[in-house]
Amino acid sequence: MARTYARTFVWRFDQPPAAIWPALADTQRFNEAAGLPRQRISETTLDDGSVEFRAEARIGPFSLSWQEIPVEWVEGQWFRHLRLFENGPLASLDARFSIRPEGDGAVGDYEIVAQPRNLLGHLLLATGFFRSARRNFTRLAMQGAEWAAGRRDRVFGVPPAPPSEGRRAQVLELVRRLEESGNGHGLANRLVDWIWQAQEVDLQRIQPLLLAKRWQAEARDVVELCLGAVHVGLLEMRWDLLCPRCRGAKLAVQRLDQLPNIVHCASCNISYDRNFARNVELAFHPAPILRSVADGEFCLFGPMSTPHVKAQLRLAPGARVEQNGSFPPGAYRARTLEIGGESDFEHAGGGFPTCIAANGTVSLGAPAGEGRLGFENREERTRTLIVESRDWLAHALTAERVATLQCFRDLCTDQVLAPGEEADVSQVVLMFTDLKGSTALYERIGDAAAYRAVRRHFALLASEIRAHNGAVVKTIGDAVMAAFQNPADAVAAALAIRRTFAETSQAGDFTIRLGLHMGPCIAVTLNDRLDYFGSTVNMAARLEGQSQGGDIVFSEAVLADPDAAALLASMPLVTERASLRGFDQEVVYRRLPERP
Repeated sequence: MARTYARTFVWRFDQPPAAIWPALADTQRFNEAAGLPRQRISETTLDDGSVEFRAEARIGPFSLSWQEIPVEWVEGQWFRHLRLFENGPLASLDARFSIRPEGDGAVGDYEIVAQPRNLLGHLLLATGFFRSARRNFTRLAMQGAEWAAGRRDRVFGVPPAPPSEGRRAQVLELVRRLEESGNGHGLANRLVDWIWQAQEVDLQRIQPLLLAKRWQAEARDVVELCLGAVHVGLLEMRWDLLCPRCRGAKLAVQRLDQLPNIVHCASCNISYDRNFARNVELAFHPAPILRSVADGEFCLFGPMSTPHVKAQLRLAPGARVEQNGSFPPGAYRARTLEIGGESDFEHAGGGFPTCIAANGTVSLGAPAGEGRLGFENREERTRTLIVESRDWLAHALTAERVATLQCFRDLCTDQVLAPGEEADVSQVVLMFTDLKGSTALYERIGDAAAYRAVRRHFALLASEIRAHNGAVVKTIGDAVMAAFQNPADAVAAALAIRRTFAETSQAGDFTIRLGLHMGPCIAVTLNDRLDYFGSTVNMAARLEGQSQGGDIVFSEAVLADPDAAALLASMPLVTERASLRGFDQEVVYRRLPERP
């Protein structure tokens, strides 16, 4: 049997494990900072439905290929990474990191176990391999600790080559144009500086909502910043179809009309549908003028690459293991990495149920005990058991959400679905407005003056709708159809429109009618723009028709949202019902009467 070489590096931190874990468990970022190369990944589906992962990379003088065993971990506790090499000086490399509290801080153990393939492997492992790894990895661990303590803006320092003076001048001109467009929000220089200094792993998929959180900036401002940066040529956009299991971006296209209805995830060996609300995400990456970013992965698996996965353990047939650990109350799913069944459950706290793989599915057993996690494989083949949060990606800018932003509709007019295609929208809040008295106004003051008044009305509407995170979908004569993602934003916009309209409208001009409704619908392309169709659209239009002018009509669906209802809590809502064309039963709605 070949000799095994092993070393353990012990690091002490002033911060608790929860503060250190996000830095050191981010294996993609860690490997890039360590100077390791990108990998070319291949995925092969086996006869039993499982997937074998292989990787290739050139490390120094060696062109290596290996089998990548799925990483194992328990969030906040430990992770293990095993590679089985097919060539080169090593036969295997097994790395395990564990962290535990010590007083107010933590202790981290990083263990490396390696087996040589040949004499060269023995020489490497017996001489400088571990010494170099200790020096490199300890440097990064201390940078992670400084970041956790708030003494570093970035986790690891990997400065790229600075741009040439000529390239810098070109970029700064684009920055000037972006700020002049009104979409920069004073953030354009910050975006460029961040891209010039960031690790490549951050730039393959720039998520504006996550960036806004890091910068403590308004989400809409950063989304508009990125959309405006695409318009001037600093960024490029990409639509990702996210896998509902691993939540990885398994397909990326530049235009909405290039998105397929169904895509296959080779990692999970499943096919899944396109869903505007859940798995179609708009992300960005730098344009070549700003920075070139190579393709490839620094690490195929890792705890922070799939942060919704709280535990992932590989169990041999018949194995049962218990681990220290606990998870907070919430919605969870137990499944296997391999194709198979799953169990959704609500965890109220206390003992966490044991996850059991048996008969091609996953079931739940009795808790292992307070502060313990139990896993059991009753099958005749190795299984990788997973516990994951069912909360969807909080920082994904979904197609459903971005389609309700005015900046997207103004700047990305070519981003539409293919002719004849449609996409389900799980929830949209629609506002219909119309003018009462506009026809009489044309007759009273003449076409030119009335037209100018109507144009002012459209400008007022567009301004308030955009200010409240909505978008004008289309105009129909004097009427406007607008869309919002959030019911409270739509209600706030309606109140602001009514208030501003009452303050700016000249005596004897006209009044505005407003109707709001929320629900599912379908997105389609009509007249070269994204549009909405379905009963939700019809209901919103009918409710606007119930408005008498100066009032606002809300459906019960809108007011079922607590934040929306809170905005109207002190206002005199009147409950009414009516038979509306196209609907079988009488519709109940609430009216906010005209302001006195």
